[in-house]
Amino acid sequence: MKFGVVVFPGSNCDHDAYYASSVNAGYDVEYLWHKDSSIPSDIDCIILPGGFSYGDYLRCGAIARFSPIMNEVIRFANNGKYVIGICNGFQILTESGLLPGTLLKNNNLKFICKDVYLKVENTNTHFTKEYKSNEVIRIPIAHGEGNYFAEESVISELEDKNRVIFRYTGADGNFDVAANPNGSVNDIAGIISAGGNVLGMMPHPERYSDNILGCSDGIRIFISIANNLN
Repeated sequence: MKFGVVVFPGSNCDHDAYYASSVNAGYDVEYLWHKDSSIPSDIDCIILPGGFSYGDYLRCGAIARFSPIMNEVIRFANNGKYVIGICNGFQILTESGLLPGTLLKNNNLKFICKDVYLKVENTNTHFTKEYKSNEVIRIPIAHGEGNYFAEESVISELEDKNRVIFRYTGADGNFDVAANPNGSVNDIAGIISAGGNVLGMMPHPERYSDNILGCSDGIRIFISIANNLN
């Protein structure tokens, strides 16, 4: 199993993603530069990390989507390979069309950095098989534009096809307005592509992948992918 972590100008979670998948999870990892025009053949999963690619100018992810490597990432995903977009990476995935919808400004118009709780809605995916059905996990968020929105028809398809895999919830697993930090429609925190091989999520699993931080709920995403290949 080998991960590739894309580094854009302004990325600030690339090292976190590298550490979580290598030191914490124990897999091979390689950095991929945004100007690269090819992806090594031994890469099994690409991580688009969080941060502020290109300073979030124009719109979050709007410029990164045109980085040379994104043509290869799109081809990589269309060939059925795994891609994870975390926070800014999720924004890049929607900008590139690999995932539907968009991420709007948080409904309070403020940057939010705190722990949140997520309910694992679908454990029958490449990314969540190590979780229990309806398990509630604790993962940090750090974003100003994490309010997931899509047309009603898109939301209906995501719900009908069970493509919403993480949803904001309270610590007790109950849904309420206070548990949704950004106003995302239907409390959506993470979705997968129609083919099931592309994951986008606003919370940062790489930041809670080490017990020394007091929580390792995020590590199972990386382990799930690796175990799916074995």
